[in-house]
This record gives sequence, C-alpha cells and structure tokens, in this order.
Amino acid sequence: MTANSTPIKTGWKDPDDAPDLSLPEWADRINSAPFKRGRPNSDNPKTSTTIRLDSDIIDRFRAGGPGWQSRINAALRDWLADH
Repeated sequence: MTANSTPIKTGWKDPDDAPDLSLPEWADRINSAPFKRGRPNSDNPKTSTTIRLDSDIIDRFRAGGPGWQSRINAALRDWLADH
C-alpha cells in the first residue's frame, strides 16, 4: 500500500469544540438563513415521456451538442404550428 506524501487537510472540527446549536442565539441565526433547494418551479412544467425515434434522427440532433432534447421539442412545436 502506498502512503500519502502529504497529510490530507479535512477541515474537520472536533465535536467537543463545536458551538452548542441549541442556544437561542444560534437558533435565530439558523432559522433566519435563506433556504432554497433546487430549481424554482416552472409555470409550464415539462412532462417526462418515452418516445422511440430512428437512430439517424437522434444522431443528427445530438451532433449539435448539449440541448438536443430542447431542439427536438422546438422542431415538434414548429411542425405543430404548420399543421
């Protein structure tokens, strides 16, 4: 087994040195902190589905890089607008 050449710094604090978070001044700080998780809700959420497309169609859209699913969505929307 090989040993690390330099010690790893973890930033870990001994729990005995940590402040008592049950004190009122800590409770106020914790409760007043902004709490956001994830992306905000959309007004028009998308629906997950499974669709089978020919490989050459998928390859063509994927060749354009990231966002290929959005481009398929836009192509379908354009087609629906014309028909």
